[in-house]
Amino acid sequence: MSNPDFSLAGKVAVVTGASMGIGYGLAKAVAAAGARVAVASRDMVRLGQLVSEIEAEGGEAAAFALDVRDVPSIGKTFAAIKDHFGSVDILVNNAGLGDNHPAEDVTEADWDTMMAVNLKGSFFVAQAAGRIMLAQGQGRIVNISSQASTVGIRDHAVYCATKGGVDQYTRVLALEWGHRGVTANAVAPTFIYTPGTAERLDQPDYLKSVLDRLPIGRVGTITDVAGAVIYLASPAGGMVNGAVLMVDGGWTAQ
Repeated sequence: MSNPDFSLAGKVAVVTGASMGIGYGLAKAVAAAGARVAVASRDMVRLGQLVSEIEAEGGEAAAFALDVRDVPSIGKTFAAIKDHFGSVDILVNNAGLGDNHPAEDVTEADWDTMMAVNLKGSFFVAQAAGRIMLAQGQGRIVNISSQASTVGIRDHAVYCATKGGVDQYTRVLALEWGHRGVTANAVAPTFIYTPGTAERLDQPDYLKSVLDRLPIGRVGTITDVAGAVIYLASPAGGMVNGAVLMVDGGWTAQ
């Protein structure tokens, strides 16, 4: 028996939606675990700051413009990443939108906008990375899902639908690609404290409504999510395929 290996040394990781929030933190975490990191989003200014921070901490990173709504451009971006780094070994498929809509108020534009990013864009990013990984004979896809893929969240009908779709296509990729050396899994967080969620979570009444559903007694951190991502991307997670790893403090156990 060998000891579990959680290192990402020698691997190239792509993190989408890396310009803010969870994606920003995940990019720094996979770099700290040893990966060379391609950070991708629409905001090249923020990505430049992220690259500088990773490099200041001894890591290697490069920024790539990516709008996951523009499906024809996704393959070109991944080709550029492969040209730059030589491979694509890990995908942290994080780009996504979140918004609140009472079901009776959802418009067609609300539906189409979130579907275009959270489900359609997510799938075609996984496809672009997967094609490179399949040609290499190895790779790890880690999709960022949500507890909302498994349980209903009020005022989140569209968001829940998109994340449920992410879980399902993750399972299909696992079935189709696992025997070819490419695993596909999802990480499904609960409420994570970020600059984007602070506006709501800093409200005592709202925070209480969340904590009342969290047996662990606190909201999540980006570090909590990063631990799950690194596990699934590392050699230690090599036998895990087609799983949705809940990082939800017990929310969905109820």
